[in-house]
Amino acid sequence: MRILHFEVSRIMIIDCHGHYTTAPKELQIYRENQIAGLSDPSRAASKGIIRISDDQIRESLEKAQLKFQRERGTDVTIFSPRASAMAHHIGDQTTSLHWSQHCNDLIARVCELYPDNFVGVCQLPQSPGVPPSNCIEELARSVNELGFIGCNLNPDPSGGHWTAPPLTDRYWYPLYEKMVELDVPAMVHVSSSCNANFHATGAHYINADTTAFMQFLTSDLFKDFPTLRFIIPHGGGAVPYHWGRYRGLAQDMKRPPLDELMRNNVFFDTCVYHLAGIELLLKVVPLGNILFGSEMVGAVRGIDPETGHYFDDTKRYVDAVASLGGEQKQQIFEGNARKVYPRINRRLRRGTL
Repeated sequence: MRILHFEVSRIMIIDCHGHYTTAPKELQIYRENQIAGLSDPSRAASKGIIRISDDQIRESLEKAQLKFQRERGTDVTIFSPRASAMAHHIGDQTTSLHWSQHCNDLIARVCELYPDNFVGVCQLPQSPGVPPSNCIEELARSVNELGFIGCNLNPDPSGGHWTAPPLTDRYWYPLYEKMVELDVPAMVHVSSSCNANFHATGAHYINADTTAFMQFLTSDLFKDFPTLRFIIPHGGGAVPYHWGRYRGLAQDMKRPPLDELMRNNVFFDTCVYHLAGIELLLKVVPLGNILFGSEMVGAVRGIDPETGHYFDDTKRYVDAVASLGGEQKQQIFEGNARKVYPRINRRLRRGTL
């Protein structure tokens, strides 16, 4: 008797939101020295070098991101430099360029060492008052040379003072043109806050997410750039909770319905750290606009005493939503990420690495 063997396809769990928060200490030492040198023009203009071994990178990941990937059952993380450390308000455009290049090169080394676990997204060398076109060269290098599949875009390089024009202003258009050309999305992600009114992760991040969505709602940006794609992290900030407010505002302003406005251009992740929040997100936001993300290891690192599990184990929440069928889970865990980050398909095969 001839026995036929069939490969069973399974859902690949793609985490769209991960930061290298556990990078070896040499990276932070470089940054501290870079900042200290800003008072000395001769030092400030020097890029310098960072010596980090492959073993140090392995050690920094094996007990953190890789450990959690194995324990939580995720496959691959779309990985970027630590968001709060971008700190675009520090120094000038040269400071930001050197810092971004070092951070991106380190992410590239992670992806080379662990190609089955990480795919890179770049930090942009933004700086207050400097046109976003200044970021094009580093974006192109990261995509074309380092193999990255997207970027993190800070809508507020001033660090909590909001001195930049809205994301829908033509000020940003040269960068958007390059993103469209390269076919890469941007996660709208602010960095640290130097404004004492806004706690970075508890207020500034959520404020930025909400602000970005409102800017998109009131603009015809996507008529100019039909294929431009943004991921608004942290579950969309306040937006899902106030979905009725935004639907009403769109109606009053004679704007398109939210699902139409978002359809191919604006997406949210699942970095919401309780089941009720995930259930709300899935109830009000179109399924095709939700990407699985955990922000692991990120803003909230502790264990929830109510569940006994880590707050940022967001896969557990999605798995617990009884109303989701297999096809719907496939869309959230894998399909939407492949759509929003199409360059990932050059790196991944269906259902396996």
